[in-house]
Amino acid sequence: MPSEDPATMAFYAAEARAYANRRNTVDGARLDAFLTMLPAKAAILELGCGGGQDSEAMLAKGFDVTPTDGSPELAREAQTRLGKPVHVLLFGDLDETDRYHGVWARACLLHVPRKGLPGIVGRVHSALKAGGVFYASFKAGAREGRDRFRRYYNYPSPAWLREAYGNVTWASMDIEATTGGGYDGMPTEWLHVIARKPG
Repeated sequence: MPSEDPATMAFYAAEARAYANRRNTVDGARLDAFLTMLPAKAAILELGCGGGQDSEAMLAKGFDVTPTDGSPELAREAQTRLGKPVHVLLFGDLDETDRYHGVWARACLLHVPRKGLPGIVGRVHSALKAGGVFYASFKAGAREGRDRFRRYYNYPSPAWLREAYGNVTWASMDIEATTGGGYDGMPTEWLHVIARKPG
């Protein structure tokens, strides 16, 4: 099953400049908490980097960041911001082993069709070094659906996420629920997942 929804990809292609350059505050506290779990100058893969704001913050702190996005248009916008190459990478094409100390996937894997998410989680697990840390955030819900821009969301519950992550072994997995918003301007319940690969 493809890991990217065509209508969602079409939205980001058409709206790349506006989306990448919107006011997008980095969640500094959550990002710092993730970074404190990693060694100094750790190798970090960012999936779905969007406009590159989170990668920019991690690079400024001295980490070895590989920013990626599945949208060529967004990757170009992020590359302009960062002044370094941003790789175009579809989630289903991640095919690395034991390379990264951390994988950061803020508000991107929420677009992966439900049937495809366990396989993507497995690919992330393989790409992590022993003891590596994986962060991802999702819009919470009870069933998959679309927003007013026709973007696909898997809208998981905590229990569903634990099942989706359960096809591989994690040393720990924590899920935190918060309230916030998104590009669509709607109130949003978020689920933040931190999982650590066995060391």
